[in-house]
Amino acid sequence: MESIKLNETPVRTSRNFNMNNIKLEDIKIPDNIGSFDSVYINCETSKIQVEKSSNNKYSLAYGLGDIFTNQVTNNSNQSLKVQVDSKINKELQIDFKFDSHNSNLVDNIVIDASENSKGTIIIKYSSDENNEYYHNGIIKLFANKNSNINVIVVNLLNSNSSNFISIDNELCENADVNYTIIDFGGKRSISNYYSNLKGELSSNSLNSIYLGKENQLFDLNYIAELRGIKTNVDIEVQGALKDKAVKHFKGTIDFKRGAKKAKGNENESCMLLSDTAKSLALPMLLCSEEDVEGNHSSSSGKTSEKELFYIMSRGFNLKEAMKLMVRAKFNKILEKIKNEDLKNEIINEIDKKLD
Repeated sequence: MESIKLNETPVRTSRNFNMNNIKLEDIKIPDNIGSFDSVYINCETSKIQVEKSSNNKYSLAYGLGDIFTNQVTNNSNQSLKVQVDSKINKELQIDFKFDSHNSNLVDNIVIDASENSKGTIIIKYSSDENNEYYHNGIIKLFANKNSNINVIVVNLLNSNSSNFISIDNELCENADVNYTIIDFGGKRSISNYYSNLKGELSSNSLNSIYLGKENQLFDLNYIAELRGIKTNVDIEVQGALKDKAVKHFKGTIDFKRGAKKAKGNENESCMLLSDTAKSLALPMLLCSEEDVEGNHSSSSGKTSEKELFYIMSRGFNLKEAMKLMVRAKFNKILEKIKNEDLKNEIINEIDKKLD
């Protein structure tokens, strides 16, 4: 396939930024995706139910682009409907494990959180180290009145693979939705995250970690539109890059008309672990309403030599000191993951990528 442009920003910015979209050369999108049977589901309660569905048809506000959206809505090989009716916070985990017999995954996941429901949904993508894999997926979440939902998305694919994912959320009155995204895998990992805070007093937090090495490419496009009175969004992104890894971050908070007394905050910070790693960031605030509060910040820089020297003076070598600094940077977000097995798996992956 020829090069394609995808992951458009909500508004066009100066071409000098080179951030309005991302252009991928010679990307391979499989025509015949085949089957994907390596799916493991574990749930703590019958009040969170998962079933295969053929009716996951909907429109996305943004998404990665028509090619990827149409592939999911028309040709998914895993289409799941998650219904959350629990009144207490119980956990559901869905594991997609890639191997030589399950190399292409196109997943279409709908999460429907009933009124007053609570729950935690973990969606993990992992693979062996040997083959080239392809993932293209959509997660669509409907958070009804007074629901409280935590979603954890973990990308642990190998560095030969391609990862494309779109997340689209709709929040009703007083809904509280919290995402934690761990984005480590793939030769290229392209993600589009969107939240529509249409209900009064609805709230959305997004905490994201990325970690890149070698020639990995991350393109993160996070968008929140606040429409309801006293809505709130908080976006926190922490990352680290080594070798020749590249990251593009595009974060947009948009206060729409009617969002009086709404608040929005976004912060993105990148730790550069080499002279050849590259970090680009474009945080944006858009506003069509008065009496709102918005803040954004972005930073990137090399590790502090003073901090490295201090840690190494305590008996650690350079590599161990680097690991400690990266873990410390990520720790605040990792602590939001209550599943200890999953948290330890992520910490082990951090150590592995920094070896």
